[in-house]
Amino acid sequence: MAILDATSTLHHRALSSESLLNAQYVLQYTQTAAPIALLLVFIGAFIASSIISARRLTPNGNAAYGPGGRPLPKRTRSTMTVLRDRQEISPRFRLIFQWLAVAVLLSYVVDAAINISHAVIYRSEHWWRGQATVIYLVGSFFVHALILISLVDTTPSPTCAQFIPWVVAVVIELIICGTSLAIYTSPHREPTVGDPNGGHLRKSITGWEVAEVISHTSRVTFLAALVFLYLASTNRYFTRRKADPRLAGDISETTGLLHPSSAEVGVANGSGYGATYINGTNATNGTTGANGTTGANGTTGANGTNGHASSTERPVDPWVRPTTVPSTSWWEYLSGYSLFFPYLWPSKSRQLQIVVVICFVLILLQRVVNVLVPIQAGRITNILSEDEGKNQRIPWFQICLYILYRWLQGNQGLIGSLRSSLWIPVGQYSYMELSTAAFEHVHSLSLDFHLGKKTGEVLSALSKGNSINTFLEQVTFQVVPMLIDLGVAIGYFLVAFDAYYALVVAIVTFCYLYVTIRMAQWRAEIRRQMVNASRQEDAVKNDSMVSYETVKYFNAESYEFDRYRTAVSDFQKAEYHVLFSLTLMNTCQNTVFMLGLLVTCFIAAYQVSTGQRSVGDFVVLLTYMAQLQGPLNFFGTFYRSIQSALINSERMLELFREQPTVTDLPHATPISGCRGDIVFDNVEFSYDSRKPALNGLTFHCRPGTTTALVGESGGGKSTVFRLLFRFYNAARGTIRVDNQDVQDVTIDSIRRHIGVVPQDTVLFNETLMYNLKYACPGVSNEDVYEACRAASIHDKILTFPDGYQTKVGERGLRLSGGEKQRVAIARTILKNPRIILLDEATAALDTETEEHIQGALSTLSRGRTMLVIAHRLSTITTADQILVLNDGKVSERGTHEELLAMKGRYASMWRKQIRAQKAAAEAQVLQNRAQRLRSASTSAANADDSSSQSEEERNANSGSPGNRDSSARVTSRADDSHDTSPNGRT
Repeated sequence: MAILDATSTLHHRALSSESLLNAQYVLQYTQTAAPIALLLVFIGAFIASSIISARRLTPNGNAAYGPGGRPLPKRTRSTMTVLRDRQEISPRFRLIFQWLAVAVLLSYVVDAAINISHAVIYRSEHWWRGQATVIYLVGSFFVHALILISLVDTTPSPTCAQFIPWVVAVVIELIICGTSLAIYTSPHREPTVGDPNGGHLRKSITGWEVAEVISHTSRVTFLAALVFLYLASTNRYFTRRKADPRLAGDISETTGLLHPSSAEVGVANGSGYGATYINGTNATNGTTGANGTTGANGTTGANGTNGHASSTERPVDPWVRPTTVPSTSWWEYLSGYSLFFPYLWPSKSRQLQIVVVICFVLILLQRVVNVLVPIQAGRITNILSEDEGKNQRIPWFQICLYILYRWLQGNQGLIGSLRSSLWIPVGQYSYMELSTAAFEHVHSLSLDFHLGKKTGEVLSALSKGNSINTFLEQVTFQVVPMLIDLGVAIGYFLVAFDAYYALVVAIVTFCYLYVTIRMAQWRAEIRRQMVNASRQEDAVKNDSMVSYETVKYFNAESYEFDRYRTAVSDFQKAEYHVLFSLTLMNTCQNTVFMLGLLVTCFIAAYQVSTGQRSVGDFVVLLTYMAQLQGPLNFFGTFYRSIQSALINSERMLELFREQPTVTDLPHATPISGCRGDIVFDNVEFSYDSRKPALNGLTFHCRPGTTTALVGESGGGKSTVFRLLFRFYNAARGTIRVDNQDVQDVTIDSIRRHIGVVPQDTVLFNETLMYNLKYACPGVSNEDVYEACRAASIHDKILTFPDGYQTKVGERGLRLSGGEKQRVAIARTILKNPRIILLDEATAALDTETEEHIQGALSTLSRGRTMLVIAHRLSTITTADQILVLNDGKVSERGTHEELLAMKGRYASMWRKQIRAQKAAAEAQVLQNRAQRLRSASTSAANADDSSSQSEEERNANSGSPGNRDSSARVTSRADDSHDTSPNGRT
């Protein structure tokens, strides 16, 4: 009734013919421009909102830089922060917003139904609202569908990305509604096909028009309600924020999941040497942050915790392979592109820079060719479809031009092939620069990094050097050209055809991309399950092959076959879901595109039949649409591949964020010479703050002397070697070499004067000569032979079929433990250091070889300082001083005789070893006697069975008295040897 009263009032204020014409123009242009304007506003607001959110997710710390001074990612995926939007809207409120947005969409559907019904019922009068109304209804529906999708898919929502378009839509709808009402209430003619004023004259508003006005009014009401509710919720949030002091700080908006103020601080395994702060920065001075996170050397601050009450695990390192696919916004892809491009840009090669520019020019040229191909096909069709009878010409030149365009078109065309060939050295340049920089950086990291990380994850991150090139190449040469082609297609159809085609292509393009991205995200989890199943299958296979002997020992072949068969079955089940989901995605993609093609073909066929279009235009449409479908079909693959390349690229760059905890100080200088004087002065150190490794260790090694370190496992013996070799820095105290603090000299110079023979020698999978010369690549082969003779390994090597060219296998596994240690000793001899560190260097050697090694080491130690870790005390009885370590400090010190006289820890360990050796010797004697008895009984049996055997032969088999006496004498000497010490002392 209110609308009818308003219409009767307006009827008396009818517009003049000129005003009516102007109002129709305003309505037409507003309806045409409304979807475009609303779409641009939404895109702008969405971009602004995404950028603001992404920047708020980015830490505000100092920017980190990688190789060549290039920037590293500011936002790491392992330290994601929780972002709470300024509008804390409850789920119920969100549901109200979503239902109101759905109501807005339904109002457009109702409006379209009214117009379609009107056109069908009055088709005899050729009634048609016109192109502007169709664009307005379809385009506005599409834009509001985008807004609804963003409202449902994004969190938090609604935001200004939805609010601003709603405000603009209210203004537009008021203009359209007011203008329409003004036209309908004045004398006006109804629109017909091709003529907006060619229908019947209406002196007042009709029932159809009343229905349209009601639809407009309801739409304005829904939009106004959305705006009002958003403002109300915003005001409510700020009011509550001011009233509640807990919400007043910024921490509630950008608080990390592992922020110290919101969780108990600590690391699940205890804070230790090189522990990383929660925000990803490394401590270097051994101090602790305000919240108690332990710094580099394990010391704890005033408010620190000892790790026992910790309930929060340390954040996963950013370079570790993610267990799930992280959500990535479009802004992160764009930021990644801008971040990675400097790593690709060949800054050191002017020639390659020109090549990059040429490649980008070729991309633009390809876009031009993609437009020319369908146009040329249309020209040929128009020429062939001309009805000129016998004078019909054959378009030879046009056909050749079309073939030329096709020859140039596509990635397999001439332009694409040329671009691919030119890009090869650019990709190789970026791979070489980044991979070598990452490899060098990881080698520069301290020992705590390598001991605390999974080697497989580090190697996996290092192997991603080509990921940046892959990411940039796919984005630059696949995705961006595809998006450009789609934009050019929309513009071409808008100009060369009409707005109907451009609208359909735009809607189909969005629907296609949206369906592809959503289904690719859904498939990511399924694919991850398949990858895990594949890894499990490989693990079972590798496990079984590596443990081949164990399988045979326990006759477990059937069990292993069943285990592998189960793993393959699990993989195939996961693979089925992946392949099925891929087929489903391809079907959905094709369905969306075919619906768009169907609509455009209907429109084109109608226009061709009415003479508005030529047959060539129809061919142009089909060719262009088929041309667009090609890259769209691979967008799902591109999306997954680009996402994977982005993650892998970030993983590799995150390695550069790791910094060594042991570095040269700015004032450090190379050590000029080395006499071998070593002093540990009240040194303290701990790998874990809960358990110190060294606790005030003090000792002095004079040049040219041998110092042995003994004690129980965990007493700190190996830690002494690591600190002296500068794998770690002492937390307190000083370590001096030739009266110079080791932290005041360069790491490389101090290591050049130290030779190490480790307990477990690791060799490269190369020849023996390569491994021996690794200590000093410039030495001659004769020097190598002399070093091997001193290490009692030369003669053994000559027995190998390939001699010094024998491959030692992975980690040297083809050599025995004793052979590997002798190779390590030979390498140390070749290095010729002033300080030698022996970590159980003779532990894996037999007694005879040990005697040779001891002699060689005695010769090597002349004039050199030697530190020896020994558990077999018999090997260090001649040491100048023996240090007994207990709980990280020296409990006893002195020579072998002095320590035995003390009758302390050393004497106790000596007695235990003597008893163990005596027991082993007695067991060997008993074993020898048993062997002789078995041999004698076997000989007697043979004598009874062999009656034709000679007396001399029987005596020889049974053993002569002289032989038995000789054996008895050997046994007697063996028994007497038990009463002597291992070094021959009684």
